[in-house]
Amino acid sequence: MSIQTLIEAKVKEGFLTLYNIEIPTVEFQATRKDFEGDITVVVFPLLRYKKGNPVQIGEDLGKFLVENVTEITNYNVVKGFLNLVINDSFYTNFFNQITKNSSYGFITPSADDSSRMVEYSSPNTNKPLHLGHVRNVLLGYSVAEILKASGKKVYKTQIINDRGIHICKSMLAWEKFGNGETPENTGLKGDKLVGNYYVKFDQEYKKEIAILVATGVSEENAKKQAPLFIEAQEMLRKWEAGDEQVVSLWKEMNSWVYKGFDVTYKSIGVDFDKLYYESNTYLLGKDVIDEGLKSGVFFKKEDGSVWCDLTEDGLDEKLVLRSDGTAVYMTQDIGTAIQRSKDMPDVGGMVYTVGNEQDYHFKVLFLILKKLGYSWAEQLHHLSYGMVDLPSGKMKSREGTVVDADDLMDEMTNTARTISQELGKLEGYSNEEKEELYRIIGLGALKYFILKVDPKKRILFDPKASVDFQGNTGPFIQYTYARIQSILRKANFDYSKEIAIDLHEKEKELIKQLELYPEIIQQAAKNYSPAVIANYTYELVKEFNSFYQNVHILGEENQDKKVFRVQLSKKVADTIKSAFNLLGIQVPERM
Repeated sequence: MSIQTLIEAKVKEGFLTLYNIEIPTVEFQATRKDFEGDITVVVFPLLRYKKGNPVQIGEDLGKFLVENVTEITNYNVVKGFLNLVINDSFYTNFFNQITKNSSYGFITPSADDSSRMVEYSSPNTNKPLHLGHVRNVLLGYSVAEILKASGKKVYKTQIINDRGIHICKSMLAWEKFGNGETPENTGLKGDKLVGNYYVKFDQEYKKEIAILVATGVSEENAKKQAPLFIEAQEMLRKWEAGDEQVVSLWKEMNSWVYKGFDVTYKSIGVDFDKLYYESNTYLLGKDVIDEGLKSGVFFKKEDGSVWCDLTEDGLDEKLVLRSDGTAVYMTQDIGTAIQRSKDMPDVGGMVYTVGNEQDYHFKVLFLILKKLGYSWAEQLHHLSYGMVDLPSGKMKSREGTVVDADDLMDEMTNTARTISQELGKLEGYSNEEKEELYRIIGLGALKYFILKVDPKKRILFDPKASVDFQGNTGPFIQYTYARIQSILRKANFDYSKEIAIDLHEKEKELIKQLELYPEIIQQAAKNYSPAVIANYTYELVKEFNSFYQNVHILGEENQDKKVFRVQLSKKVADTIKSAFNLLGIQVPERM
């Protein structure tokens, strides 16, 4: 039991004993550095249940806790804050309980618990993954790992957008201008090759529009009349009709892209349990519309189109089937969600990692699924995130101004290489070891820079700032982990036995930080926010560095203290590694 859980129960008991009043919750915060204490009860919220002077209520509770909780040795009240002093034995006992627990902070899911599905990435097959996808996959993968750590069974999935006019644009451009280029004969990754033809289509399409505009056609009409656009539409019609030649080209070019995606996913360190393809799902949901019409969830307009009236819920009327009977994206998403619940019957909720421009879409989707009566629809979450900007401005795929995910990872490795060489601390490393270290540092810098920010916030990404070895960065945390590994390699004595000592202030602060880890995982899971894990890890590392600078570890003369401090250092390193695993970040043994 954590000290906070224990104190909360005793504060409730004290309130009942002292005032004959039951209180539902107790608010805590860390004790400010300038006051004595380890944990603080905030008295002000209790005034809702008991009118009076907050200082006097704090005094009453403080006395009760000291008399009834052996772990509390003293207290002081500052205005409406009750600061409690916890004895050393609680923290040493707690530390001895967790020191050999390799899964500290994690909860094993129960066999009968429902699982969660987390969708992320979901790329188009007409271009490589870019910087925007990087934030998406890092968020989705990390949230999946955090949910697992919090006690949920998790399925990682994506839906690959492999059909539509944008896919046909790449196919048509390759057919017209490709001269038989393949990944094999060009040496290009397949997704890059196909992406080049998406850009080529846009370039040639703009030329045709310009020619038409020069003859007096309005720009709006020129976009519709351009021969390339008409041909792309015809290609899509043929694909939907199952034209053998078009479908064959579609399969071949998509296979190039999938191989390219696999390389990128492996490089960035993410994976999936199940894949869905839009070509298999775009007709899903139409039968659900029929059922919803019968039950009154949907209604039909005079032109035959089908809608869902959400005005009573503060939204608008939403089209779910066109008048010609064709599906819209909402139809497909309804059908896909239901299909997933059938494919994975134990799924009790789904998390969709999609940019914030789709906020309204997911409000509507979740509400419609609730109206259709699916119990799991109560557990749907849109993991909405802001854009990633670069100093050069917004990216546009069709104009070829995106930052390619592979190029970004290479740039991060190169930046790490440059900075590491400037620091000059790699004596004794082989070239292979150096290159692996540059990759770990560079990718760690990229992932941490993105994940330490609340998902809802927009990011201005600065590669060089992310590889700084000082401050709230991945490399700073990785360096601290490596420093601890160096301490452990030099500890040529047995440090496995349990030790009970009078704690140094810095030891106590470090154990208090470690004690927070299980709750931090639960908080991150509840908020679908890797930033909670990232910033906790930074605070833990800052606390360790303060400890490292203020006490002797291997230089300590008292053997029990030395053993305890090595144990404490190791547990900090284990927790850094555990937390960084949840973020998908590796830690190096040496730096």
